[in-house]
Amino acid sequence: MADTTGNPTDTGTGAAPGIDNAAPRKSSWKYIGPGIVVAATGVGAGDLVATLIAGSNFGYTLLWAAVVGCLVKISLAEAAGRWHLSTGRTLFDGWASLGRWTTWFFVVYVVVWGFVYGAAAMSSSALPLQALFPDVMDLKLWAVACGLVGLVFVWFNKYAVFEKVMTVLVGVMFVVTVYLAIRVTPNLGDAFAGLLPVLPDEKDSVLNTLGLIGGVGGTITLAAYGYWVNAKGWTNTGWMKVMRLDNRVAYITTGIFVVAMLFVGAELLHSANVAIASGDKGLIQLSDILEAEYGAATAKFFLIGFFATSFTSLIGVWHGVSLMFADFVSRYRDRDRDGPAGEGSGAEVASGERERSWPFRAYLLWLTFPPIVLLFQGQPFRLIILYGVLGAAFLPFLAGTLLWLLNSSRTPREWRNGPLSNAMLVLAGLLFLVLCVKQVWDQPWAEFF
Repeated sequence: MADTTGNPTDTGTGAAPGIDNAAPRKSSWKYIGPGIVVAATGVGAGDLVATLIAGSNFGYTLLWAAVVGCLVKISLAEAAGRWHLSTGRTLFDGWASLGRWTTWFFVVYVVVWGFVYGAAAMSSSALPLQALFPDVMDLKLWAVACGLVGLVFVWFNKYAVFEKVMTVLVGVMFVVTVYLAIRVTPNLGDAFAGLLPVLPDEKDSVLNTLGLIGGVGGTITLAAYGYWVNAKGWTNTGWMKVMRLDNRVAYITTGIFVVAMLFVGAELLHSANVAIASGDKGLIQLSDILEAEYGAATAKFFLIGFFATSFTSLIGVWHGVSLMFADFVSRYRDRDRDGPAGEGSGAEVASGERERSWPFRAYLLWLTFPPIVLLFQGQPFRLIILYGVLGAAFLPFLAGTLLWLLNSSRTPREWRNGPLSNAMLVLAGLLFLVLCVKQVWDQPWAEFF
């Protein structure tokens, strides 16, 4: 994304006092990494099936919405990364400076969200494995195995290894989705026409469109992006240009994934008037359709890509949100120390100290073992409602707090928001606020009480 601060050049001199500034790095492809991680984590099976369903229902009409969704998420991730690099402090440090309400929101969110998400991520990773190896073991046992493998991998490996594995899995996702998009022979004329902002002539078309825009890759992983930037070793404004290139790569990659799946939905499902279920099971249905249309090899190839998509989201959350939780605990323990709380905390993330800490590993265990109970006992009704509400509220919270932080004296003047960044963050905040209100409204509150 372009420089959204409104500053034409990167001087590398805008960090907070006491932060070591390096000379600006040239934006080079050899540095990218956190962007690949955030793209892989943010695009889960749910995002792909939602795009498939949009393609099956509306053809290419909402292609423009998928593109807008990527631009909105670029602005959020860029803002998070800019906060980390310009201040040397983590995003949780910034939230804490806004008042205790942010701490309470974050704590409730990561506890409830992590508990339910852990079960969902394990189940999503297990579905393609069971389809590939149907006679090996039960779906729930596959899910437990995926969770344990993710736990062991993140527990014993630092960011550098984690990034390399994520890059390989993203390569698998990329090859599979692009292959499928080419295989279904998209109508490029209709696809280009789909870039015009037109709403489908259907009931609730506005909300469906907003839902597609809001669902393109990432929730809390957008906030985790700044932590991965620090974990990569980028801790000051000298890395600002590199981070922006990295962020563009993230959402160009995300855009390719979702556009490719929209092509598949438009050509394979819409033209044949075939409907698939929402949720991860819709991708299993797609596998069956691909096998009938193109043969078993294509179906198995797709299932491999489905697994890569789901498992990258699992280990990405296991790593990124655990980093955030470890930072929260460190910030809470150090709240009474002398000097500005959290000063230099980005450098602590870069040192790998957070990944070796007990809070990091405690949250890893929370993401893995309690959710296993949900796999076997079913998900408590009230907990699922809270999960849906908190999940819907997170992105308006992120957009609003980034607007607050990046337009205040908490951010060095040189790196505060420019008009473009403010406009994009306001757009993101309003979009996600509408989706949040809809999600809250749709919950069965009468049954909750």
